[in-house]
Amino acid sequence: MNNNILYLDIGNTFAKWKFKNKYSSNLTSKFDIKKFQKASKVLVSNVSTKEFDYKFSNMQSVHASKNYKGLVNAYKEPKYLGADRWLAMIACYEKKHNSSFLVIDIGTAVTFDLVDKAGIHKGGLIFPGLDKIRNSFSAFNVNTNHELFSLGKNTADAWSLGTLSLIYNGINQNVQYLQSKNPDLMIYITGGGFHELKDFLNFSYTYEKNLVLDGLELYDNNVG
Repeated sequence: MNNNILYLDIGNTFAKWKFKNKYSSNLTSKFDIKKFQKASKVLVSNVSTKEFDYKFSNMQSVHASKNYKGLVNAYKEPKYLGADRWLAMIACYEKKHNSSFLVIDIGTAVTFDLVDKAGIHKGGLIFPGLDKIRNSFSAFNVNTNHELFSLGKNTADAWSLGTLSLIYNGINQNVQYLQSKNPDLMIYITGGGFHELKDFLNFSYTYEKNLVLDGLELYDNNVG
């Protein structure tokens, strides 16, 4: 195993990487790839608007493809599926279960991707994450010190509680529907927004902090 390979997951808010068997993260706006000039190879999943002003000669940008082993992409034009979503599916697919699975990434956007037990991607959902929705009305302040499962008695509380319930109800209701159609459904959650919502999720799941990075490494070992 080559520990000098840099696996890099650049999201809109956070950059995560694995280097020398260590996972790390920082704000995307503060991430500097020049610190890794000694990497023997760089594999990148970049779904942000950040452009690198430094290019390694051995840097590879990973994009979604039609297939990964028996995993089949639902998109007619596979490259338009976000690389992060595809890599997270790869990581879950390699867990060798014999059931359908759902990948939920809670970040700047919330994404769902459903894969049946045969490895066929059935499609997904995308909707704005909590911070994205809250920032959509700059005139409204956010108060995180409110009483949960209550009604706000001022605008900040009402906005904070309303946006929070919008997100977790959207997740719970969609999961409930998908579970009704897929009784054996296994659910994996990743993404930086998980911790703010975990107390409101009313279904069983497995939390995987670094699904995209793990998918990058699996891609490298099997395809790259």
